[in-house]
Amino acid sequence: MFFSDTEIKELLKAWAAISLAFAIASRNGSPFSPRLLALSALTVGVGFLVHEIGHKFVAQRFGFPAEFRAFDTMLVLAILLSFTGFVFVAPGAVFIAGLPTNEENGKISAAGPGASLLLASFLLILSILLNPTRQSFSILSQGFAINSWWAFFNLLPFGNFDGPKIWRWNKGVYGAMIITAFVFSFVID
Repeated sequence: MFFSDTEIKELLKAWAAISLAFAIASRNGSPFSPRLLALSALTVGVGFLVHEIGHKFVAQRFGFPAEFRAFDTMLVLAILLSFTGFVFVAPGAVFIAGLPTNEENGKISAAGPGASLLLASFLLILSILLNPTRQSFSILSQGFAINSWWAFFNLLPFGNFDGPKIWRWNKGVYGAMIITAFVFSFVID
């Protein structure tokens, strides 16, 4: 997998911005701390990278040049909104050169939320194994929650999200993914 210098800068910029936004929003009245920023970078930030690299990997496997670009305005908006305790993040997207078929586009789109759900599953299993009571907050349970929500949000059937592209390609795959993301996001706590 190839990453240009520009793409690496764009990924790092988006990772830093969303990590900062979530750290600010999760303060719950306490002062901002480097610990919150590190926790956000590991949970939200790594989840963001896994999701976007999932898209890139599959696009490149199909032979399409693909690079992530950050949406600077949305990153600034995410940081500003985080001071209200609410975070809306649309950090950017992987842009693909060429014209993928409906199937290729569906699979490329499914790779992001699929990667998020795989990471969430891994974190859930690890959290259960290391903390069977699940009563205390942990980086694992936070990572599970963030990645589950990230997948669910991106699967919504609106606009240029991943959901509509997956739906057009394969309704069964879409259904399985959105149900899994819903259960992970709203049923499992």
